[in-house]
Amino acid sequence: MKFVIFCEGFTERAVMADLLGRWLNPRLKQRVGFKRVRFDGWAQLVQDTPVKALMHLADDDVLGVISLLDLYGPTFYPKHLATAADRQKWGIDHMRGKVESTKYRHHFAVHEVEAWLLSQPGILPPAVTKKLPGKSAQPETVNFDEPPAKLLNKLYREALGKDYKKVVEGNKLFGKLNPDLVYQKCPAFKALADDLLELCPPAIKL
Repeated sequence: MKFVIFCEGFTERAVMADLLGRWLNPRLKQRVGFKRVRFDGWAQLVQDTPVKALMHLADDDVLGVISLLDLYGPTFYPKHLATAADRQKWGIDHMRGKVESTKYRHHFAVHEVEAWLLSQPGILPPAVTKKLPGKSAQPETVNFDEPPAKLLNKLYREALGKDYKKVVEGNKLFGKLNPDLVYQKCPAFKALADDLLELCPPAIKL
């Protein structure tokens, strides 16, 4: 049995199966897998999800399909929606309305998946961690003005004299990340994780 995760970037495709599996599988009697499907950016994910979600859900081995987007970046929100909460709610309702299946869920990383890294500052290089006062208590409040990846890039430059390379540094950092800490500090991650557990059959839950 497995979940299918739709994602928009190379980093998400590389790290989501491991991160979500490390949270979910300890709560199950039977291990489940994760198939990751990468789209060429958010626009293609939004456009193709209705057809591709139902295609994957036709497989009896698929427990559910989850599409995941960064809240920062997409421009399909109505212009009058300015707050993160309003855009998140509208986007979830919009995407879920496109797929007629109770086994499909849409979620956002608020504002980017890098927010989840900020929930555990100790995994960052020490020189970078020292520059994070107050930024990790509520990681998902790192916002549209300076989203998490841009913040990390700025801090990497200031502290280490190099850029934060999402695919290289991100992959290493996500491998060190404790998903239980992310669950405690990041409500958007918690909602995603809770949906995964809810979609699992009662017979395989602890």
